[in-house]
Amino acid sequence: MFSWIFIPLFLQIPNFFCVFISYNISKCYYIIAEDFHHKGDVVIGAFFPIHTYHTMNKVPHPYLPYYYMDNYLQYNFKSYQYILALLFAIEEINGNPNLLPNISLGFDFYNVRFTEKDTLMNVCMWLTAHREKFILPNYNCEKKYFTAALTGTSWTISAQIGTLFQLFKFPQLSFGPYDPILSDRNQYSFLYQIAPKSSSLSLGIVSLMVHFRWSWVGLILPDDHKGNKILSDFKNEMERKGICIAFVKMIPATWSSHLNQFWKNIDETNVIIIYGDIDSLEGLMRNIRQRLLTGKVWVMNIEPHFTDYADYFFLDSFHGSLIFTYHYSERFEFTNFIQTVNPYKYPEDIYLPKLWHLFFKCSFSDNGCQLLNNCQFNASLDALPRHIFDESMSDESTSIYNAVYAVAHSLHELTLQQVQMEPYENGEETLFFPWQLNSFLKDIEVGGQMRLDWRQEGQQLSLTEQIIQWPEEFSEIPRSVCSESCGHGFRKVILEGNAVCCYKCTPCAHNEISNKTDEDQCMKCPDSHYANTEKNYCLKKAVSFLAYEDLLGMILASIALCLSALTVFVIGIFVKNRHTPIVKANNQALSYILLITLTFCFLCSLTFIGQPNKNTCILQQTTFGVAFTAALATVLAKAITVVIAFKATFPGRIVRWLMISRAPNYIIPICTLIQVGFCGTWMATSPPFIDQDAHTEHGHIIIFCNKGSSVAFHCVLGYLCFLALCGYTVAFLSRTLPDTFNESKFLSFSLLVFFCVWVTFLPVYHSTKGKFMVATEIFSILASSTALLGFIFGPKCYIVLLRPDENTFNYIRNKIHSRKNKSQKT
Repeated sequence: MFSWIFIPLFLQIPNFFCVFISYNISKCYYIIAEDFHHKGDVVIGAFFPIHTYHTMNKVPHPYLPYYYMDNYLQYNFKSYQYILALLFAIEEINGNPNLLPNISLGFDFYNVRFTEKDTLMNVCMWLTAHREKFILPNYNCEKKYFTAALTGTSWTISAQIGTLFQLFKFPQLSFGPYDPILSDRNQYSFLYQIAPKSSSLSLGIVSLMVHFRWSWVGLILPDDHKGNKILSDFKNEMERKGICIAFVKMIPATWSSHLNQFWKNIDETNVIIIYGDIDSLEGLMRNIRQRLLTGKVWVMNIEPHFTDYADYFFLDSFHGSLIFTYHYSERFEFTNFIQTVNPYKYPEDIYLPKLWHLFFKCSFSDNGCQLLNNCQFNASLDALPRHIFDESMSDESTSIYNAVYAVAHSLHELTLQQVQMEPYENGEETLFFPWQLNSFLKDIEVGGQMRLDWRQEGQQLSLTEQIIQWPEEFSEIPRSVCSESCGHGFRKVILEGNAVCCYKCTPCAHNEISNKTDEDQCMKCPDSHYANTEKNYCLKKAVSFLAYEDLLGMILASIALCLSALTVFVIGIFVKNRHTPIVKANNQALSYILLITLTFCFLCSLTFIGQPNKNTCILQQTTFGVAFTAALATVLAKAITVVIAFKATFPGRIVRWLMISRAPNYIIPICTLIQVGFCGTWMATSPPFIDQDAHTEHGHIIIFCNKGSSVAFHCVLGYLCFLALCGYTVAFLSRTLPDTFNESKFLSFSLLVFFCVWVTFLPVYHSTKGKFMVATEIFSILASSTALLGFIFGPKCYIVLLRPDENTFNYIRNKIHSRKNKSQKT
């Protein structure tokens, strides 16, 4: 399980720290030994850095090797917790009667410098100081002997010391971060790593990026094999979670405050991950403070360690940082132990006097730099702010604690084995060598790391947003993205040559939506739905057809009914005036048939209005085709009748046969049967059916009657045009016959209009969609029918209703007589 902390801007420092600025630092503060020792029968060697020396010009000391005249001493008091964790574990074990009874543990601490010569020199000093026999003392002996070594925190320190210990098969426990190099058993056969072999911290950091939607982050890592390994882990996990790396900076071996190139593109992102161990990141932390880099969220796996006392009272650069650590069960005993620690209880400690002098105003004596008992009241380590000294066990301190217990249990098992194999009397000593512990330490090591039951924890990110204090530049949760999120109705378009997190937002295409942010693809609405204006939701399409409730449908239906009523009215006029010459002329029966068929032509347009169904789709085309065929065949018969009638004055054999047989009357059924055949074939092979169009009209599904067979529909229409053309030809050729009984001019003109209407209909019909396509066909039906009704019967109704004096046999006889007189005079 993970835990994390944040670093606040204004530290809750007790009032007595405020006087630090004017407080004089004693010269004793800068005098420090390189080692100290805690008594015990068996001692553990501890090698890690607490204080360091920095030098600018490396002026050599006249007689001290590896020392320089311009040394600058710096303390890392945060790492001082390592010594306390070591001391705490040893005192716990010494107070436990069931573990190493009557044998006390102690330790020898040696401060490790960062040069290999200094490190190996300290190890050699320790080894030569304990060059006696390795013997387990009896209960009365006061001699001390060493048993194992603790090394850290960096892998380089453990590796340097391990090379020497390897020669003596000396057990070495490394408490720094796990490193695969140190697990090489060929090179480090007797080195045991306490830290967990896991990349869970990096996984936890990536989970944090996902939680806050930080998709554009920077990486700062050590320039070594561990940095390369963690870089690979970050890249793999970030790629899997859709997080992009803005830049990768590898920490150089040496730092300069003027290293401008390193920070060149630092402003590309608001969130920067710093991952490494304490030693590799110390120079980086110092450089960040020197540059006062603010306005960044630093996500780190260690807390900043400060070595300059001025930094303890100002922490602006790391305000709002998030620190990832492994979560361990809280040890309240350790916290209680911290409260009891003071330089008077442990006079051998070389660091406690420095802390008490620096933070609690204790004075040093003039002779020997002994700490005087004139400190502030209730001086205690737990009063120090967390960034100076943390009373909660760190990862490294927990590893030290576990390492000491691993050594103690191994030594306990060894003593039991020695007692069972070689019983001894009082006063006798049992021999043992440190390398004998290796067999016991290996028993609790699995896969290159220590198998310690008290270490086992789950791996889960624990986060409480409410207590986070972000850097003061951010008034809310910081954003760290290469491109702003694409909102609803947009999708991402990756820019060529850039990371996947760098993109532009483009609106979803027609009838596509996106209802999540940063969608890679928009989702197409089903045909039954359409995208709303914002393109974030699919709305159900409304069904659309030419209904009677629509204004257009209402107008067309009204026109059709009115024209049908008008036709019936004309029929009534003709029936009432059936004995008049104008009605009886040109075959009265054909006139009645034509008027009746025109009535059906007007009424058939109503089948095109309303919601289509299977029956209406079939009825539309059959009634249209048959009704118009009967009407045109009747017009053709009337035209032929006119020709026959005017040829009767000079009857030939054929004309006489036509008049006797009434042949024109057969034109209507013959022509109609032909059209019925066309329609029957059409209905049998590919009948019309209900279809829908979900794309033409936005937000609507148009329901219409699909013709089924376009060829059949055009054949029916072509046949009608053929009949109209035949009737027009016959009527046109008979236009010069006498006017009195000749309606050929009206027939020809009406058929011409009919022909023009349907020829114009075709391109208009195919260029419209939906209800307007249906309206176009209805309009053509009504227009062509009106042409036949108006131009054929309009003149006759005019004479019957308005000029009745011209509708008499005397008027017609006088008109014929006057025409003959004119022709004789000429």
